[in-house]
Amino acid sequence: MRDRRALALPLLLALAACSPPPAPTSEPPSASAPPDPGVAPPRVELLAPGASSPDRPQAQLIDWSERMSDELNIPRAALQAYGYAQQAMNASVPGCGLSWTVLAGIGSVESSHGRHGGARLDETGRPEPRIIGLPLDGSAGVKAIRDTDGGGLDGDPVWDRAVGPLQFIPSTWRKYEVDADGDGVADPQDLDDAALTAGRYLCAVGHDLRDGDRFWAALLDYNQSRSYGQDVIDYADHYGKTSRSLPAEG
Repeated sequence: MRDRRALALPLLLALAACSPPPAPTSEPPSASAPPDPGVAPPRVELLAPGASSPDRPQAQLIDWSERMSDELNIPRAALQAYGYAQQAMNASVPGCGLSWTVLAGIGSVESSHGRHGGARLDETGRPEPRIIGLPLDGSAGVKAIRDTDGGGLDGDPVWDRAVGPLQFIPSTWRKYEVDADGDGVADPQDLDDAALTAGRYLCAVGHDLRDGDRFWAALLDYNQSRSYGQDVIDYADHYGKTSRSLPAEG
């Protein structure tokens, strides 16, 4: 069986492909898997697979994101993307148990939720400037992954590069990609699309993320660094617990 971790890291290559994201003001306490799922997003009208929409469906979670964004230090558009992805995966794969806090943990470690290198996440969930990692050319601390997309996603026709706020490599993006906001394009730079694509991958590997062992199996398939996985869990659990401590709406 091909070792996907060794040959083509599916996601989360910031540790190998990019410089570290901005450091948070404080480190979250250590936590165990699975992390706290946090305050569940309200029910939303989900976009049918392959359907288009003139409006971003993630915007249905504006009020939910508004209540938590500042305290969690997560952009509102990012929270909306994570919450919508949870709802979509719970509808399509209810046994997986994906939570928005897991996606937020990944987003924090990978790119500070689309703010890596001074980027700014706009209200549609896209970073400006676009986030593209260093070439995966086998240099010190970096996997060697030759180009798989003709430079279509990463602009590099020689080596693959991790792209977008959740740092997909092109080959894995093409396998799991989804247009989550109905704009007609599945784009790894669009956090709406990236969050749901990450959810699809996590559930395909872990099957039931409410089980600690399976949760770890999914994270280690994403990135074989256990310290990386622990960072994701710590941030996810911090976000979940903090969201529960905030005043209720109204």
